[in-house]
Amino acid sequence: MRVALGVSNAPIKVDIWSDVQCPWCYIGKRRFETAAEAFGGDVEVEYHSFELAPDTPVDYEGTPVDYLSDRKGVSREQAGQMIQRVTGIAESVGLEYHYDDIHQTNTVLAHELLHWAKAQGRQLDLKERLLKAYFVDGRHVGRAEELADLAAEIGLDRDEALAALTDHRHLADVKADVAQAAAYGINGVPFFVIDGKYGVSGAQESATFQQVLETIAAERTASPADEADGVHA
Repeated sequence: MRVALGVSNAPIKVDIWSDVQCPWCYIGKRRFETAAEAFGGDVEVEYHSFELAPDTPVDYEGTPVDYLSDRKGVSREQAGQMIQRVTGIAESVGLEYHYDDIHQTNTVLAHELLHWAKAQGRQLDLKERLLKAYFVDGRHVGRAEELADLAAEIGLDRDEALAALTDHRHLADVKADVAQAAAYGINGVPFFVIDGKYGVSGAQESATFQQVLETIAAERTASPADEADGVHA
């Protein structure tokens, strides 16, 4: 892929597809944040919608173990082991998951709210709040009223948030993100598209993300002579 010139001072754009009820997405978020801090350059992050289970009822009546067992076709014992493993990995990046308090739900409204928050310049703050609400605080992120409460907790207007969810003004944006993921061939999250050309799948170690960021920075400082000679990444 040809190295672009004239953008060495522009932020490195990172587009992240994720779901707010994806445990690996929260882990991947922390690992990427660590990498970006170590990299030290200017990085611009934008989150995109991905629904892991769009057919899940808002008020799913089972436990996370029930959900995993049904969804993955594994035994309850195996599902419990999966939860134990991801909880341990979350702890390694400073996250304390409380699976006993989790409310499995449909996340389409949460994604709509994230698009609304992006229009307010607060998408990153809301993304963090929703992930913490789901995995740490035991909050319900599938209901409009509680989502509006969470928006208010980070300083956004509760009434405006609720109105945006009631009239579904950002549902088309959610669907567009999902369609773009399909066009990219993304079938699992988190998925990172970095600088529009590097795809990183999964909650990789921070060193992996840092290496990609540093590679892009090095490409951007490639000499004009290299570009003229047709150097490719």
